[in-house]
Amino acid sequence: MTTQLTDESEHAVLSPAERAAHGREARRRAPRSCHGWFEADGDRPDPVAVLERQSATRVPELVPVRYGRMLESPFRFYRGAAALMATDLGRLPSTGLTVQLCGDAHLLNFRLLASPERHLVFDINDFDETFPGPFEWDVKRLAASFAIAGRHNGFSASEQDGAVRACVRAYRARMREFAAMPTLDVWYAQDDADRMSALLASSMSKGARRRTAAATAKARTRTHLQAFAKLTRVTADGRRIAPDPPLVTPLRDLLTDPSDDRQEKELRGVVEDYARTLSSERRFLLRRYRLVDMARKVVGVGSVGTRCWILLLLGKGDDDPLLLQAKEAQESVLAAHTSGPRYDNQGRRVVTGQRLIQTTSDIFLGWTRAVGLDGVGRDFYVRQLWDWKGIARPDTMDPDLLRLFAQLCGAGLARAHARSGDPVAIAAYLGGSDRFDRALAAFAQAYADQNERDADALAAAVASGRVRASTL
Repeated sequence: MTTQLTDESEHAVLSPAERAAHGREARRRAPRSCHGWFEADGDRPDPVAVLERQSATRVPELVPVRYGRMLESPFRFYRGAAALMATDLGRLPSTGLTVQLCGDAHLLNFRLLASPERHLVFDINDFDETFPGPFEWDVKRLAASFAIAGRHNGFSASEQDGAVRACVRAYRARMREFAAMPTLDVWYAQDDADRMSALLASSMSKGARRRTAAATAKARTRTHLQAFAKLTRVTADGRRIAPDPPLVTPLRDLLTDPSDDRQEKELRGVVEDYARTLSSERRFLLRRYRLVDMARKVVGVGSVGTRCWILLLLGKGDDDPLLLQAKEAQESVLAAHTSGPRYDNQGRRVVTGQRLIQTTSDIFLGWTRAVGLDGVGRDFYVRQLWDWKGIARPDTMDPDLLRLFAQLCGAGLARAHARSGDPVAIAAYLGGSDRFDRALAAFAQAYADQNERDADALAAAVASGRVRASTL
């Protein structure tokens, strides 16, 4: 089933009343109560087969690492199972109210980030699967992640539901706020970390406030200089990336013939091609650095096995670094299930989606195409590696703190959706009652059950020898 999308650009020429009527009309296609249902039918694809299809285009020796990481817990499995959920969401009733979806809006993809003005903001950070689609797909993925995280922490069902409903309620309330705001005010809105801390202080315990302050302070230390110190070492040739195979493998160690410089020339050409996707002043800045080393890096859970390179560039000397990450961009897992646009470069898709969703994006964000060690051309997007990034630790949260974090994520997702979608129509669809909130709580529990069955299926496939898992 392919979801047909409405043209949300039309809302610019409709009156607010017409836009609200459009949102309420969507209840005919997908009543709010219908979102509380999920049950896999007999036509649902084999979950392991879906994962194997993804793995077919990945670095073969890293695929077992991906499976090993997914099997560590149901929550880690969920992080790697965006393709499974995209298939499930595509088979459900759809509102047709389009936004630029994150595509993988689980709770760990919301974090503290540095703006170009060096302010710490709270925003979405992962856009590998970004694609236009019905707004509720992101909300459902986010809601289910809180139920799964709550189960992992041993919380009761009511505590899990409390976090999910807090998330969805915050999304709905924030969307109503955006529906009443001028267009430019919606676009300029951002979640400054200091303002968020002040807003939440009255709801937090003293211990939670201390932990939040510590997390904010730690995020400010996660700069490119910290990454530089961790990932590089001094050699006879100057600063170079330190090997840590198979997680970090310098290019020189991947070559069968160390004297063959074709791959290095290709990657140097990648930097030149990527620079053309930057604005002129940022190209000027990039030219002040020279590329000195590169390495393949294993990242994340769902991304393991896709090609990811870290590029070490130096400016005035060995103590003036710029670390870039060039990450492979494959077709979004959502593309097969919705009628969105097609791109000539999947890296461009990621960058376009990120710029639509984020209030402030990395100044070095761009895209390119490169021929890999296997001679196959692949799309990449490029950004800085580490820049004031603060990552949540849901496994350390009590029920109250998880519920507060859920509010932040729900409100942040609403801000992201309001930028590219029609907040008036979405707010009208959601309405002022908690009907949608209650439905999503039921969905989250049902999908958490399905996620556990899928994780068990992968574990059984490993036990039978169908696939191999590695713990690294």
